[in-house]
Amino acid sequence: MPEEKPRPPQDRPWENGWTLDTARTPGTRRLYLAGALAVATIIACVAAVVATNNAMDTPSKTAHDDGSGLISFTSQPPTTAPEGDSGLSSVSPSPLDPRQQGPSPTATVTATPKPPKSAPSKGTSLKPKPSATYRSVRSVNYPDRYWHVTQYYVGLDAVRGSESREDSTFKLVKGLANASCYSFTTHDGKYLRHSNFVLRAARDDGSSLFKQDATFCARDSSYSGAKMLESVNYPGYFLRHENFIVRLERFEYSPQYLQDSAFQLVGGLA
Repeated sequence: MPEEKPRPPQDRPWENGWTLDTARTPGTRRLYLAGALAVATIIACVAAVVATNNAMDTPSKTAHDDGSGLISFTSQPPTTAPEGDSGLSSVSPSPLDPRQQGPSPTATVTATPKPPKSAPSKGTSLKPKPSATYRSVRSVNYPDRYWHVTQYYVGLDAVRGSESREDSTFKLVKGLANASCYSFTTHDGKYLRHSNFVLRAARDDGSSLFKQDATFCARDSSYSGAKMLESVNYPGYFLRHENFIVRLERFEYSPQYLQDSAFQLVGGLA
């Protein structure tokens, strides 16, 4: 048998004359396999992402054919209306697209009918005249007695017959000297004015003094529902009754004065 010579080690080619094979780099096959595996992984991930996006977009879109041959996608409206009443409309919106419904009902709006205007008759005024206000003036501390015109002066008397009631009823008008105050007129057109500090009934003479004497301003009294009547041209002087005669006297803080100067303006007796 031929004698086999031991093969010199290849890790020292310079010592035994072997030539190193450089045609193939060590580990090239492993690199190819690793690269192919990485490319396959990337492709699988991209495909999974695309499939997920398609699955999320599909339920939120609904295809509708508008008759033109094109397909449009519209988002589905909510199926329930929000709670609460906005006050803008009393008709609830339909949860479906109008093109998916039948013919929509038509709402009939009925306008509120306006009353016909009546033509004013000739000789009548468009504005109604305000009704006159008639009052009787009752004493607080003598509730059965009222202002009463007797022989041109005003006394405090009890009510008797119809003539007495008429003389105890006065028309309440705006003050002749101050529109925010009062003037009192009798049934025969006279005015109540103070003269020599006594309340009397007299005809209007048109003078400035008469207008001031016949104007009285109502002030709050210490008695509920009662008023005190202050003179316009004598501030601090109030009408009061004394010995059953209505007079104009300076204010004094006494129980007697407060009672005598408190009057209630009640409905006319006549």
